[in-house]
Amino acid sequence: MRRAISVSLEVKNEDKWINVDPRTKKLVIRFWVKGFPKQFFISTGLKDTKRNREIVRSKRDAIANDIVLDRFDSTLGSYQSQSTKEAAAVALKESQAPTGCSLQQLWELFTQFKTSQIEQTTILQKYRTIARYIQRLPTQSLEDAPVIRDWILENLTHYMAWETLNNLSCCCDWSIDSGLIPSNPFLKLKIPKPKNKSTDDYYKAFTLEQRDLIIQSFEQSSLYAHYAALVKFLFWTGCRPGEAFALTWGDISADCCRIYIDKSCNTHRIKKGTKNGKKRVFPCQSGSKLQNLLLSICPADCQTDNLVFVSKTGRPMTSGIVFSFWNEWKSCNGYKHFGVVKELAIAKKTPYLKPYATRHTFATWAISSGVSPDKVALWIGDTVETVLTYYCHPEIVSAECPDF
Repeated sequence: MRRAISVSLEVKNEDKWINVDPRTKKLVIRFWVKGFPKQFFISTGLKDTKRNREIVRSKRDAIANDIVLDRFDSTLGSYQSQSTKEAAAVALKESQAPTGCSLQQLWELFTQFKTSQIEQTTILQKYRTIARYIQRLPTQSLEDAPVIRDWILENLTHYMAWETLNNLSCCCDWSIDSGLIPSNPFLKLKIPKPKNKSTDDYYKAFTLEQRDLIIQSFEQSSLYAHYAALVKFLFWTGCRPGEAFALTWGDISADCCRIYIDKSCNTHRIKKGTKNGKKRVFPCQSGSKLQNLLLSICPADCQTDNLVFVSKTGRPMTSGIVFSFWNEWKSCNGYKHFGVVKELAIAKKTPYLKPYATRHTFATWAISSGVSPDKVALWIGDTVETVLTYYCHPEIVSAECPDF
């Protein structure tokens, strides 16, 4: 079988600054320039087609070059053809009319603006969630901001109410800078941030005995033995679950002694870089239990783009699947089935810690075994400061103070 470590190349975002105006359904260019307080807006008057996007990209590139060369025309006159200047003026006038913008329209524009700056997962998980809340509001008028605030407080949790109101205020701040509205009605309606929940259970590690008992329990489980390999991999490498979900056989050397980690997958199966953008190679010794594990699960006919870990039915792994075999899941008749770790916790054989504890366990015991924090940080793709702050758990390591 032919396998090689694959190197992912950064793909340039061709449509940076380019959006479709939700009102006119035409392509527009929105961008900021350092030194100018407001966002610049150019309406192209062109429909969203493949050919028209190429034309708009050329215009966008010309603007970007002028910015770099310090010859940017802040009037935007030199970037608009005569045929589109009138359309641009009309579009800008419409977009700046405070009475013509509902909260939903502003949020759509704000989301479009943010799309080229943040991860797609953030758009899916946070921005679209807030969009659904906005659709349920009793009013879309900014003049009714107190009514909106009261509905949010009554229908959402304290944290989600704080998160939603804070983001609506940010949206309105952006709308002011963009010339869409004259003031921010949510500025004084924000609520105090709720106190953080205790992270004690999140930032904890298992003992080696507990780790090995969990692994053994997975191996012996009639329901979840298929996932024993993934659980071992997480415990023995300290990688994030999403990184393991995205791992392919092309990311592993032929002898299974080098694992290239440069991407991650989330619940929505969106591939992206690692959490902090760090690419790394995880080394394992020849003859180690990690190498033997990978060699034992590698199919003879697998391709480089085949996922290393999949569900029992061959589907890509997700955090939901992990939750079902780690914590619990409900069958069609409503019967609750406990996962392996939850069962062990109920039997008081191990504490119940979330799957991320596999990462804490690896880092804690690597350092306890004499591995330097900087090397552990390199292996798990984090900073030394983060490792020392969050991944060291001396309370579970049996050690006595030396006599000095």
